[in-house]
Amino acid sequence: MTRMRLAHLSLLVVLAACQPPAPQQDTASVPAPRANPADARPLDTTPWQIAGPSMAMCASADVGLTLPDGFCAVVVADSLGPVRHLDVSASGDVYASLSGRRDGPAGVIALRDADGDGRAELRQKFENRGGSGLQIHDGWLYFAMNDGIVRWRLTPGQLVPQGQPELLVSGLPVGGHASKALAFDGRGGMFVSIGSLSNACQQQDRQSRSAGRDPCPELATRAGIWRFDANSVNQTPANGERWATGIRNGYALDHHRAAGVPFTVSHGRDNLSSNWGFTEQQNADVPAEEMFRLDRGTDGGWPYCYFDPGTRRKVLAPEYGGNGTQVGRCTGKAAPAHAFPAHWAPNDLLFYTGTQFPTRYRGGAFVAFHGSWNRAPLPQQGFNVTFLPMTAAGAPNGPHSVFAQAPVPTPGQQGGARHRPTGLAQGPDGSLYVSDDAGGRIWRIMYVGER
Repeated sequence: MTRMRLAHLSLLVVLAACQPPAPQQDTASVPAPRANPADARPLDTTPWQIAGPSMAMCASADVGLTLPDGFCAVVVADSLGPVRHLDVSASGDVYASLSGRRDGPAGVIALRDADGDGRAELRQKFENRGGSGLQIHDGWLYFAMNDGIVRWRLTPGQLVPQGQPELLVSGLPVGGHASKALAFDGRGGMFVSIGSLSNACQQQDRQSRSAGRDPCPELATRAGIWRFDANSVNQTPANGERWATGIRNGYALDHHRAAGVPFTVSHGRDNLSSNWGFTEQQNADVPAEEMFRLDRGTDGGWPYCYFDPGTRRKVLAPEYGGNGTQVGRCTGKAAPAHAFPAHWAPNDLLFYTGTQFPTRYRGGAFVAFHGSWNRAPLPQQGFNVTFLPMTAAGAPNGPHSVFAQAPVPTPGQQGGARHRPTGLAQGPDGSLYVSDDAGGRIWRIMYVGER
């Protein structure tokens, strides 16, 4: 990828330099779930001209994000509908999935900025089935519907692929956490997240005092990460390898090149207060959203266990006899590589490999948090893109911090959140693209500050 170069600016504005890299810490320990929202400040109102494939103009208007000093954002497209995951081709064309939720459009939409103003004026939807996971890999566009995975061959210069897609996998389980995410290992493997059917594998889902099914039958076909052949057609779940298990909903998924394994950030369980008498504060703070390094055979512990960020250990779920402190059968379950705050709802993970952002961001992890719904009566949280520094080998290397913050809805706000970060992609110039399935928006975030 080529490094984006800044054009001469018509107006000299000095932006504060980004913070220095976080200090090294013992990567064997589990970081406490800390965020530094003070790192995020309102967008500067000065227009900035960015040299590169799109010559984007960072406008002074409110784009719906608060960013650190030195960064700006442009709205690539708006009002697209329930846009989920996305990717950007080498030429700068954007492809995004549409889930079809809330009676919105379904399929895949292709976007092109033909006149270089930063906005995609060419839009063309193809495929009528809804889905979520989407990635460009080895010249193919892969699309994960709830029940299967297809791909199209991309032709350079041609915005929309021609012909019918190849069917790679069919018969994936649906219902519950049905959205699938994709990641590729570069060795012919395609990782697919398959979320759980239920909240905690109870005999009666989400019902007060309902005991857990033991053993949980869901683990045979879902609540984990499966590996399929990225190039073979007409596969079924029987052709896949269950790479990791006990992952409730690992929808935020990416492969780390140096580590050679995928990572996920999973949605944690709900209903500790309404079903089991925990306090409202405990329900809001527990459990953490766990980042897992997914070595083959990893067991994250769901539904039997969850991670308490206060005590920083796995504890036994109340559905299986736990009282909030008891460890029991959770001994030996995988500890998270990092713990994020409860109920933020991680929907995508991206390891940044570009050079357009300052050095402290290179090699780190960005996580798109969709935002909570279940912290009431306490304030809701999330609705952001959070950054976690990582070592070159793929170990967390400091506390996480909020990088891009969308407005947090207030209690009783009509219509809910205006924007919910959902998908992440890195452009060929190192820009960061963020999708929003509430407002149907796609942002492109760029660094314009001092080097």
